[in-house]
Amino acid sequence: MKKEEIYFPDWQRLLIGNTPWEFMLEVFIRTIVIYIALLIVLRLMGKRMNAQLTISELAVMVTLGGIASAPMQLPDRGILLGIVIFICALFFQRGINLWAFRSRRMEEITQGQLSMVLKEGVLNINEMEQARLSKDQVFAALRTHNIHHLGQVKRLYLEACGLFSVVKAKDPKPGLPIYPAKDRELMDSLDVDKNHQACTRCGTIAQAIQVQDQPCPNCSCDEWIPAAK
Repeated sequence: MKKEEIYFPDWQRLLIGNTPWEFMLEVFIRTIVIYIALLIVLRLMGKRMNAQLTISELAVMVTLGGIASAPMQLPDRGILLGIVIFICALFFQRGINLWAFRSRRMEEITQGQLSMVLKEGVLNINEMEQARLSKDQVFAALRTHNIHHLGQVKRLYLEACGLFSVVKAKDPKPGLPIYPAKDRELMDSLDVDKNHQACTRCGTIAQAIQVQDQPCPNCSCDEWIPAAK
C-alpha cells in the first residue's frame, strides 16, 4: 500500500482493511466452518486435549491456532486448505501418541519425565533446579492439600504434564513449616518441636543441640528454624 493512500480518518481501511464490506459475510461463514472443523478435530484427538496438556499436545494446540486464523481472515486463502492441514495435524498427534504408547523412550522424548521433588519430608534441591521450581511453588502446591509442614509428606512428584502428585506420610514426623513467613499469626499458631530444627532450604531435620552454628549436612545451608509437628 502506497503511503499517499494512507490518511485519517479512512474508516473503511481502519475497520475492514482493503476488502469490501461483503467480505464480512464471508468471514462469518468461514469462521463457522473452521470452528466446526476444529471442534471435530479436537474431539477426535481424545479427552487428554481437554485436560492438562503434555508438551506434544501443547505444540499441536499452538499449531491448530495458527492453522485456524488464516482461512478465517484472509480472502486469498481457501477453507479446504485449512481443513486438510487440520487432518494432517490430527494424524500427526495420534501417531505420536501411538508411538509413545509402544515405546517408553519415545514417551520420555515427547512427554518428558516426572521428577521426585520431595522424599521423606526433605526437598530434592537438584531436582527442583532441573525442573526450575522454586520453594514457593512447591509449598503452594502442598498447601492446597491441607499440608502444614514437610514432615507430613512421604513423596511429592512433579508429573510430566506439570501437575503435582502428593503422597502423604502415614506417620508424620517433624518438618519444615510451609506457611508464608509474612503470615506471622499462622506461623505462630503451629505446634513446634523444641527438640528438632529444620533446615530452611531443604527441610532436613536434626537434633536442636547438634545444629548450633553447623551447616545442613544435605545442602550446606546454615539457617535453621524450629520444626513443626
